[in-house]
Formats: sequence, C-alpha cells, structure tokens
Amino acid sequence: MLPLNPSIAATFRPPVMEARRWLEGVTFPPDRPLINVSQAAPVDPPPEPLRRAIADAALDRAEAHLYGPVLGNADLRAQVAADWSRAYGGRVEPANVAITQGCNQAFCAAMATLARAGDEVIVPVPWYFNHKMWLDMQGVRVVPLPCGPGMVPDPGRAAALISDRTRAIVLVSPNNPSGAEYPPEVVRGFAELARTRGLALVLDETYRDFDSRDGAPHDLFTDPDWGDTLIQLYSFSKAYRLTGHRVGALIASTDRMIEVEKFLDTVSISTGQLGQIGALWGMRNLGGWLAGERAEILARRDATARAMTALPGWQVMGCGAYFAWVRHPFDIPSSDLGRRLVAEAGVLLLPGTMFMPADDPDGARHLRIAFANVDAGGIAALADRLAAFRA
Repeated sequence: MLPLNPSIAATFRPPVMEARRWLEGVTFPPDRPLINVSQAAPVDPPPEPLRRAIADAALDRAEAHLYGPVLGNADLRAQVAADWSRAYGGRVEPANVAITQGCNQAFCAAMATLARAGDEVIVPVPWYFNHKMWLDMQGVRVVPLPCGPGMVPDPGRAAALISDRTRAIVLVSPNNPSGAEYPPEVVRGFAELARTRGLALVLDETYRDFDSRDGAPHDLFTDPDWGDTLIQLYSFSKAYRLTGHRVGALIASTDRMIEVEKFLDTVSISTGQLGQIGALWGMRNLGGWLAGERAEILARRDATARAMTALPGWQVMGCGAYFAWVRHPFDIPSSDLGRRLVAEAGVLLLPGTMFMPADDPDGARHLRIAFANVDAGGIAALADRLAAFRA
C-alpha cells in the first residue's frame, strides 16, 4: 500500500459532498421536488452583461489565456484597494491586496504563513468546515470557542483559551453557518485581544455584501497599523455569481504579502484571468444590480426567520446572510435527522454535527439551512415539510 499522510487521513470528508451522497437511490416526484438548502453558493450564472464581458475577453484579449501576476492583476488589486478604503474609512493600498483562487485559498494562504504543525488556532463554533479541514490537514490544533447569545463569540472567553502555541483567531462575519453578524465592538475587542497577545486576527468577510447593516461592519481599517494584526478574506463568488471562476481576495500587510506570494506561486501560480476580468467588471458596473441581490437575500432571510420561528418546537439561533442555524425539536441526532429528511420530507440540509467537534452535544441538536437559493414559495414549502415531519 502506498504511504498516506496521517493528517489527511484523519480529516473528515467534505460535508457537502457527503450530504449529496444521501440523494443516491432516492427519487423525488414531480409534484414534490427536492428542496436543496445544503450549500451556500449561487446556482444561477452571472448576469448576462458580465458573461458578455468575460466572453469578449476570452475572444479579444490574448493575456486572458496566459499566466498573470502571482498576487493578482494590478487593475483588480487597485479597484479592491480603492473600494475598501472608501467602504471602511481607512487606507488600503493595492500592495495590501492579493487575488486568490476563491476565498478558501485565501484562508489556506493566510494560515500557511501563520501556523505550522503543533501550533493552535482559536475558531468559534459552529465553524466553517473547510477552515477546520485545512487546519487539520496541516496538523494545526483547532481550539473551539463556544458562542454566546445570538451566536456571537466573546473576546474575554477567547482570552482564556490562548496558550504559548496560539498563533491566530479566526472570525467569519456574517457567519457561516450561523448567519450571525458580529457587532463592531465585538470585532474590535477581538482585534485588541489579538494585538495585545501578538496574534493574528483572520477575519473572513465572504458574505459582507449581504450584511443587513448599512455602512462599514467594523472600524479595523481606520487604524493606520491595521496590518500588524488583521488579515481579511473576501470572495467575489457570492457577490457576482463567479463560483466556477474561483476568485477571492486576501488583504494584509505588505510584509505578509511576501510570504503569501510564496504560497500562491507554489499552489496555483496565478488566479484565472477570466475570473479576475469578470470580478473587475462587476465591481465597476454592477453596483445597482448587487444592491438588488442584497435586498432579495435579506427578504429571504426575514421569510426564513418567520417561517422557522412559527414551527412548534423549533428555535432560530442565528439567521443572516445565506444561513439560518436552527435547533430542532426531535430526540434524534441531527446526523440521522438529515438523512431522514431527504427520504421522508424531500429536504436536503446539513446537520450541526458537520460544524462542531465530535464530542460537542450541541451538534446533534442543530441544523444549517442555506436559504439563499430558495424563493419565498420555496421557503414556505420547506416550513410545511418540516412541520409535517414526524420523527
């Protein structure tokens, strides 16, 4: 038998792919099709003008088919820097921006520069499973930080978890999987804790375009020394439906970019040109369209919260961006419930056990509903099916 890296072998299998396997052998009648609320990704293509911009680039721009700069195209980096400086009221330079193959790669790049096997990273639970998977693969110990009311973590509680091996704290806001939007004072508290203890704060803002609050969600970039502590991550996939093109961003100090470039050059050389061209065109031309997308997602958030709150015995623990994190009323673990809901209710969602440590009983009591791809009628149908389910 060929050798196998034990860290890879010990890492759990991709949860979304695992859930899709539950569909094998199950048929769904035309009058009761599957309601799929398992994955947080747009299912529609980008708007036609954006697709045409990508198509034109594929036909007319020779450089669209060649390697580009390792840290990303200069025009896209400059656009991100300008937009971020305006949106957050601070100063971000193009040299602070790296364009990555999706936000997952941005996270991997950031963590590769921060931690090695045997180090520790504090991550609130429930966690985004791909973050946990990458850290497990690298032999980095994840230290779970339980969340409090509203699914918001507490900097004071995190302080008690810091050891001499801790290298970073990871936050996702709006959160995947809970949907929670972390208050600015909480984000600031984590930044101050990280700065005081010599740690990095890795802030994943993949869903920032669907935050329900107006204005900047935090003030970290107003600190002229933000790069001493903060590494921010972003995804163009959700905003402009570019999931298949894999375009994300990492914002950090220029010193950190030296190390990030080493990682990116090794694993991808450069991010795909067509995706970068599409992201730049979207930033320059789709502001009004994106505002409409945000309004629709927020309407679906409100509809989901109302529908789930009305179900007897169910509790909405967090709801925002693409997600609702709900507590189910049944005396069976969520891992079993998830499989049964496919066959018995025609619903595919993810159990809380996919987002929690194996020994955390809260995982068995919770489910994640990714409602972004379900319209008002679909949300009502989802609630009806859950109401009718009998364990």
